[in-house]
Amino acid sequence: MELAPVTLFTYNRLQHTKDLIESLSLNEQSAESDLIVFSDGWKDEVDKKQVMEVRDYLKTITCFKSIKIIESPQNKGLANSIITGVTDVVNKYGKIIVLEDDLIVSPFFLKFMNDALITYQDKPKIGHIQAYTFTSDPSLPDTFLIKWTGSWGWATWSRAWTHFNPNGSELLHTLKERHLTKTFDFEGNYPFTKMLRKQVTGLNDSWAIRWNASLFLSDILSLNVSKSLVMNNGFDGSGTNCGGGDLYQSQLWNKPLPVIPISPIVENMKARIAFTKYYHQTNCFMAKAIRRIKRTLKGDFKA
Repeated sequence: MELAPVTLFTYNRLQHTKDLIESLSLNEQSAESDLIVFSDGWKDEVDKKQVMEVRDYLKTITCFKSIKIIESPQNKGLANSIITGVTDVVNKYGKIIVLEDDLIVSPFFLKFMNDALITYQDKPKIGHIQAYTFTSDPSLPDTFLIKWTGSWGWATWSRAWTHFNPNGSELLHTLKERHLTKTFDFEGNYPFTKMLRKQVTGLNDSWAIRWNASLFLSDILSLNVSKSLVMNNGFDGSGTNCGGGDLYQSQLWNKPLPVIPISPIVENMKARIAFTKYYHQTNCFMAKAIRRIKRTLKGDFKA
């Protein structure tokens, strides 16, 4: 089968980038995959040195079928980089696998993603593939469908990306107009609507919340996993949106994860309940207070 291009977004984190590439190289499909790297431009002279170190390293990579490096002459920021980069690649190739530089993947990540892209390529009700699990709920099947998208190791098709609406104001208005904010927030247990509102007011620049809302409003499902093929390595304060703490740490599943066609193509309500329970347990006042105390003791909030 024709493999999807692996598209990587990098900035100034050399070691994170090296760790990701090393984990990708352990995938058998890496040698048959095209790697497309978008290297964002620097903000200042300190960043310039680090960005150039990353770019020098990228030129040494050899474990892929082909490698294309797109170096931005200016700093676009993560959201603009991903929106423009994904649009260009997915429109050219018809499908895409997307990674950011702070992720580590399982040796079976590329096989799973490509198998899923092929299996569901003609299923317009499915628009997103997510290889990271938040709940780690053992009662859920290996793969399931849910009306929610994650951004840590994902894939999509050009047919689905056409639903992406970068206009957060329009998305927020529609959610409110259709009285869907509570459902979007998993019965009020996670502030996705608040995240979108902050994007609209300029308090964050999240592309992911807009992608999540775009598919949610289009009634399009995401294929998710109960065993994580991705681990986020960026909870060290080095990233744009990831602070300290171990809330989202996961154990990599280092075995093949089969893609068995799901029928009928409807949301798995057991999964929605599991997500709702997970978000309630991890975002209640007491849970957040305990995490903040732990992070304070670790020194995450030092000036």
